[in-house]
Amino acid sequence: MSEPVRVGVVGMGTVGSGVVRVLSQSADHIARQAGRPIVVEQVVVGDTGKPRGVPVPGNPISADLATVSDNPAISVAAMLVGGLEPARSITLELLRKGKDVVTANKALLAEHGPELFGVAREMGRSIAFEAAVAGGIPIVAAIAECLAANRIESIRGILNGTSNFILTRMEEDGSDYAEVLALAQAEGYAEADPAMDVDGTDATQKLAILAHLAFGVWVPWGQIPRVGLETIDQELLRFADELGYRIRVVADASRADRTLAMRVGPTLVRKGTPLAETRGAFNAVSVVGDAVGPMFFHGLGAGQMPTASAVVADIIDTVVGRAAITFQTTGMLEADPPAAPLAGGGSSRYLLRLQVTDRPGVMADLTSVLGSEGISIASVIQHQTAAGSTAVPLVIMTHTCEAAAIARAVAALDRQAAVQAATSCLPVLDD
Repeated sequence: MSEPVRVGVVGMGTVGSGVVRVLSQSADHIARQAGRPIVVEQVVVGDTGKPRGVPVPGNPISADLATVSDNPAISVAAMLVGGLEPARSITLELLRKGKDVVTANKALLAEHGPELFGVAREMGRSIAFEAAVAGGIPIVAAIAECLAANRIESIRGILNGTSNFILTRMEEDGSDYAEVLALAQAEGYAEADPAMDVDGTDATQKLAILAHLAFGVWVPWGQIPRVGLETIDQELLRFADELGYRIRVVADASRADRTLAMRVGPTLVRKGTPLAETRGAFNAVSVVGDAVGPMFFHGLGAGQMPTASAVVADIIDTVVGRAAITFQTTGMLEADPPAAPLAGGGSSRYLLRLQVTDRPGVMADLTSVLGSEGISIASVIQHQTAAGSTAVPLVIMTHTCEAAAIARAVAALDRQAAVQAATSCLPVLDD
C-alpha cells in the first residue's frame, strides 16, 4: 500500500475517543477501504492531564492546535470540539492552513455553515459532516449524493434520541416527564443540562442542515418554529393512544408552491407508521423525492460508536478523494430557492387539548372560535369530570387547516373565560 495518511484529532471527548478507538482497532479494515493506512499523528485536547478512555498510539497528545494546523504531515483533521467557540475559530484555522476537515458539530454548521463552506472552497479544501446529523445514519450522503437526481419534496424525522427515549418510556411505563428525564440522565441519554435536547434546539439545528442540503436554501435555525416536549403529559399520551396515535418530536420540512414549511415539535403520528414505531434512543428520517418516492432511514442517532463510525467513514471518503468531489456541490444554494416562512407554514390536521369549565354552552363558544378561522372539527373526546374538579379535559381533532389559522384560533381559545389552562396544539401525521 501507499504511505500512510496522517490524521489530526482535535478534541478527545466521547466522540473523539471513539474515533481514535475505531482507527486503532480496525486499522487493517480501514486501510483496505481507504487504499492506504490511516494513522492518528496528533491529538489536541484542552487538558493534557485528563485520563482518556482509550490509549493513543505513541501518545502524541498536546494542548497546542499548531501541532495539527502547522504540521505538514497532517492532511486531514477531525474537528470534534463541541459548541460554537472555539470550534469556529479552530475550524477556520485548520481550513486556512490547508487541512481537510471532518466534524460532528451540528451546532457549528447550523450557525456558521455558509461561512465555513465558503472558506473551505476558497482554500480548495473540503468539510465532511455526516456525523453532525443522526449519528450513524448516513442521511447526509443519502440526500447530497444518492438522491441527487431527485427534487426533494419533504424531510420528516426523529432527530433527537434523548427526547425519543423520554417519550417512549413515558408511553411504556406510565411515568411522568420529570421521572423519565432523571432516568435518561442516569443512563447517559441526557446531559446534566438537557435543555438543547428537550426544548427542540438540537433537532432544529439538524433540520436546518438537512434543509440546506435538500432544498438549497439557508434558513437560520433560530427562525425555525420549535416546541419542546416539557408540556407532554400522561393525559395527552392517553388521548393520542385512544385516537390511534403516538406522540413523537418530529422535525418536518416540506416544499410546496414556492414555500418551505418547517417546524420541530411534538406531533401525533399514526400507529404502525415507521416514525411511530421508532422507539428509545433511535433516530429515523423519512425523505420523499420526486423520482424515487418515499425512503426511510433508521438507526442509532447518537452515542460514542455510532457517531465515531460516521466520522471515520468521512475520514475515509476524504482520504480517497470522494469528499473533495462531492463537496464542490454540497450545500450550494439555489439561484431561486423557495421562500422559508419565519412562523411555520403549510397545512395539517391538529389535535387540541383544552381544560374547560364544565357548563352548558362551552362547546358552542369553542366551535364558534374555530369556525371563525375556517377550521372544521373531525372528532371530539370529552371524558367525565374528575371528582372535585371544576375543569374537564376536552380533545378536538380538526380537519386539515393552515398553520397560521390554527395559531390564531389557539390564541383566541386561550382568551375564552371557560378555558382554564393553555391549549395544547399538536399537528397530526397520518402517513
